[in-house]
Amino acid sequence: MTKATYDTNTLASGTIDSHGPISFMIDAWINDEVQMITSRPLINELERTLAKPYFASRLTPKQTQSFISLVKTRARVVPITTPIPNVATHPEDDLVLATAESGKASFVVTGNHGLQDLKHFKDIKIVSPGTFSEILQNKKAA
Repeated sequence: MTKATYDTNTLASGTIDSHGPISFMIDAWINDEVQMITSRPLINELERTLAKPYFASRLTPKQTQSFISLVKTRARVVPITTPIPNVATHPEDDLVLATAESGKASFVVTGNHGLQDLKHFKDIKIVSPGTFSEILQNKKAA
């Protein structure tokens, strides 16, 4: 099974986007085609992000809590065992890489162009939601 770490903004966007690449990759995770790797710091960031006015105006509190609960119960929550200091341009992006490395993910899926510019970290490919969706669709077709 493909293991991937979805960054917080990608996950948060998945709460309101019912079509397109992000929706496809969220569905792939929910349908057990992808094992999503996350960590407590990324879940905390997701909770903070979904509480912001942009998401709070689009989701009910029940929808927000249901999605966070889904992440906590269906994703593989790993402890960060491999700290990654100063690889990305922002410390919070290093947490995404550290989560992926600690959970032995093959992919980091992000809309963050700074992270995408890295293209890979060790054996982890860093891709956009569109690219990851194409990878999953090609895998399904094979």
